[in-house]
Amino acid sequence: MSTNLSPAFVQLFDAEVKQAYQGTSMLQGIVRTRTGVEGSTVNFPTIGKGSATVRTPSTDVIPLNTSFASVACSLTDYVASEYSDMFNQQKVNFSERSELATVVGSAIGRRQDQIILDALLSASAGSSVANTVVTTGSASASGLSVGKIIKASELMNIKNVPATDRHMVIHASGLASLLADERAISADYASLKALTQGSGQIGEFMGFTIHVLGDRDEGGLTKDGSNDRTNFAFHKSAVGCAVGIAPKTEINYIPEKTSFLVTAMLSMGAVAIDVDGICDIITREA
Repeated sequence: MSTNLSPAFVQLFDAEVKQAYQGTSMLQGIVRTRTGVEGSTVNFPTIGKGSATVRTPSTDVIPLNTSFASVACSLTDYVASEYSDMFNQQKVNFSERSELATVVGSAIGRRQDQIILDALLSASAGSSVANTVVTTGSASASGLSVGKIIKASELMNIKNVPATDRHMVIHASGLASLLADERAISADYASLKALTQGSGQIGEFMGFTIHVLGDRDEGGLTKDGSNDRTNFAFHKSAVGCAVGIAPKTEINYIPEKTSFLVTAMLSMGAVAIDVDGICDIITREA
């Protein structure tokens, strides 16, 4: 029940409601996505590599013996709901239901992002590929710099990760640190939207499309006790996302509550498909 509406029970109240600042979904569409899933699990198939061999006349060909495997992705159901009381609604001059729809919709959107971030973090914690963690190109105990981005690009190039569809998710603190690096802001090196718009938009840098996230109640980009934060660079096909119920919001009247129930729902899961296409970028914040 929306029990905090009473402060608006006054004779005159601005009809335009100021909602608390909150993040919305930013990471959808930058990972490999399968929609319309029926069931609770989706398997993303993978296929191994092979090397050509020299052909010797009149001899049998040598098969590559390519390995096939799959990565399982489990879906989880999420819901964000709030009641809008019929009687309370008559005491204010704005649509509480409309405002609540925005709130619950944003909550589900942030949960979408967190599912993807959790998949990246899980791959980071369980990866056996040591060089997926960027600790050079500037000392690891430092903020985000051009050197670290270059190193992330180098590690992906070594692994033959395609140059297109590369993405990087960084924290807002990392953006501030990056803008202190002259190579990131000088016209001799790059032209960043973040300098002209001041909105955290970078666009592309070193082949990565940059996405900037602030703090998230859902977890966001995690920071440990040493103030080391894990940011991620990855290729779109390295992470799989399965969606059973796409984000949607509905409003239903509940007679027993004499209220409308505003609900946003989602059924989704994400998993790392190929750790070679994922790179951690460790930054230390003051």
